[in-house]
Formats: sequence, C-alpha cells, structure tokens
Amino acid sequence: MKLASGTSVIQNGQIVDGTGAAPVHSGVVVINEGLIDYVGPSANAPVPIQGAQIIDARGGTIMPGLVEAHFHSTYFNVAALEDLDIKYPVEYVTLLAAANAKLALECGYTAARSGGSLFNIDFWLRKAIESDVMPGPRMATSGREICGVGGLMDWNPDFRKIGMEGLVLLVNGPDEARAAVRKLVKDGVEWIKTYPTGDAASPDVNDHHTLCMTFEEMHAVVQTAHNHHLKVTGHCRATDGIKNALRAGYDALEHGTFMDREAMDLLLQRDVPVVPALYFELASIEHGPEFGMSQRVIDGHKETLEGGAASARWILSEGGRLGMGGDYGFAWNPHGDYARELTFFVNYVGLKPLEVIRCATQSGAQIMGRDHEFGTLSVGKLADILVVDGDVVADISILEDRTRLIAVLQGGTIQAGQLSTK
Repeated sequence: MKLASGTSVIQNGQIVDGTGAAPVHSGVVVINEGLIDYVGPSANAPVPIQGAQIIDARGGTIMPGLVEAHFHSTYFNVAALEDLDIKYPVEYVTLLAAANAKLALECGYTAARSGGSLFNIDFWLRKAIESDVMPGPRMATSGREICGVGGLMDWNPDFRKIGMEGLVLLVNGPDEARAAVRKLVKDGVEWIKTYPTGDAASPDVNDHHTLCMTFEEMHAVVQTAHNHHLKVTGHCRATDGIKNALRAGYDALEHGTFMDREAMDLLLQRDVPVVPALYFELASIEHGPEFGMSQRVIDGHKETLEGGAASARWILSEGGRLGMGGDYGFAWNPHGDYARELTFFVNYVGLKPLEVIRCATQSGAQIMGRDHEFGTLSVGKLADILVVDGDVVADISILEDRTRLIAVLQGGTIQAGQLSTK
C-alpha cells in the first residue's frame, strides 16, 4: 500500500490519540510522506509549510483509524449456519468479500483482523488491498477455521457427502489438528482460528457451555502454529474452554464469555487480549425473531450477552485488554454496522468513550501485532487517521454515521469520507 507524497496538515479539531488520554483541543496533525510528523496543540505546531494540503476538521475530532478486530469478509446476509459455506459459489463470495472490505474502509476501519473466511479469500483480499488493486483495511488473515468433528462448525450431515472443507478443517485428535494447521501454513495465513467451545446458536448438542475441541487438540494446534510463527485464537464461551485455550498457549480469545477467577488469573498472567464481539448478541435478541430464531436460541443469546458484558467489564477493570469488533455479516447484524459495537460498549456495557476508542484503535493494533505502525496518533506512525464531524467523546454514536466522516486516511491518502474523490 503506497504512502502519500508531500505534506498534509489536519487542523481545527480535538485530538483523540487512541491511548485513552484526554482530548487535546485545538489540535493539529502534520503528515509528511504518509507518516505522522507532528501531533499536538496548534500552539506548538511547526510553521505551516507552503503548498501543504490543508484538511479542516471543522471543530470535530481527529483520531486514529478504527480496527475491526474480528472481521468476516466472506459473511454476507447469513440467516442460517449453512449460508456460510453452501449458499453461494466461491467466485461470488470473493466479490462479496471485496465489497465488504471497501465498505469497512468507508466506515472508518483502516485495519481489520480476520476471524475466519471461506476458503482462503481473506489472504488474497489482503494481497489485493496491499497491492492497491482495491480499497480496504490493512488486514491480518485467518483463512479456514479448525473445529473438532461433531462440534459447532460441523453442521453438514454426512449424507450430503460435501464435508466442510471450504470453511472449516474438522479434526479428530492432535495428529489431525497438526495436519490442519500445516494446511493453513501453506495457505499463508497469520492467525489460526479454532472453535474450542460451542455457541447459543446450536442449543441441542453444542451450546455455549459445551466444548468442541479437546485440550490435546488445542495444544497441538498451538505447538504447530507457533513453530511456524503463526498466532492462535479461538471462539471461547464456556469457562473450561477459556481455561483450556489459555493453558494451551493461545495468543488471543474471541468472546471470553464466561470467566471465573481462575480464568482471569490465567488471562492476566499471559496478557492475552479478548475480543468480546457482544453487539451480535443484542442484535440476535432484538432481531432474531424476524428471521425465525427460536426462543431457546434467543434465551441462550441473552445469557451470553449478560455473561459477556460482565466478563468484558471485569477484564478491563483488572487491567486486561479488549479489542472491538465481531461477527458482522449476519442478516440481523450486517456489514456496515461495525461502529454499533462501540456505542453498545458505552451505553450497555458501561465503559467510558475513551476506553472504548482505545480498545478500537490501540488495542486492535496490538492484537494485529502492528501497534508500532498504527493504532495511535504518534510521531513516526502511519497516517491512518479519521477526521470526524463532531465530538466522538461526547457522543460515540457519531462514528456509526458514515456521512459524518470528513476524511478517512490511510498512509496519508484520503481513501473515503466527504473529501474523497474516489
């Protein structure tokens, strides 16, 4: 992804730098050759450079680009689990993924970490974005996911004789778990996504208190992945599944729903970040009936919502790290609604706006392993910046409205927003 040439100056706005620090009013950001050269109060800013591009924040907010830390590029209008793998051919899913990536950038998400994709689409999506073939967030890829046979992601019955190869690698035992990771190594992914536990969506045999992989399988995944310098994450709702993941050496947790003291101690000891992905639960409860979701499933989502909200508050209060994002692409939780997660964490979970913004910027970049490049407004980092019409600290829901984005910059180039010519 090319960096912008020349100098740009963003002025006349408050700076929210992504670290959780108080806003700097009357702030200025100077960008030189795509990198941040100065960030701070206008009184200390360097002398204006002749010919510099001036971006007026109009009294609004200058902040880091957002990081969607659990991005499913290949999910599109999913109304049933089978829609994830057999609804459309891979050619069409690839086009949908490209559209979803472009939409994420237009929503202010300048970076995204895959939570799993059909086939290896997200790997090639990343290549296309980095080669400037198409617009989209900077990506960390996962490709196909790993789950135990008979687990949450093994829904195609044997009589169909089609398996789950496009979306999930199913394993029986540690040897098959190692073999699955090796396939993903060849695919070139950065993260290995697994399913240690079930979910409210499958209440009969794989509910949110059920385990879908053995510890031995999970440990084999971690050993093999780490040997190849890959990271491992997992869909972890059940308490024992969380503990198994942490003991096995996972690098991140998705959801981390039902925590107890022992799980918390393990989490903090290893400083493992968690992406709760909780707005999905509320959306399921509110809109699930419209899509034929049973009351039993909705009740499970209610339990998951309350347990997940309590765990998220607890993790942050204990000094742990949270990332923002999750599971967009379902019919009741569509792509484009990403920032609703941020509003939800303020209004429902009870976090402060600056805490949520830090989770959605700095912590997201840390989870991607790229916090040295972006995630905060800091000198020397990539100018991946949002210029927003309004005070997002006073009203974080402004970020839900794409029309309020004055400019979305990547590497100093305006890619989306009101000022974009693309």
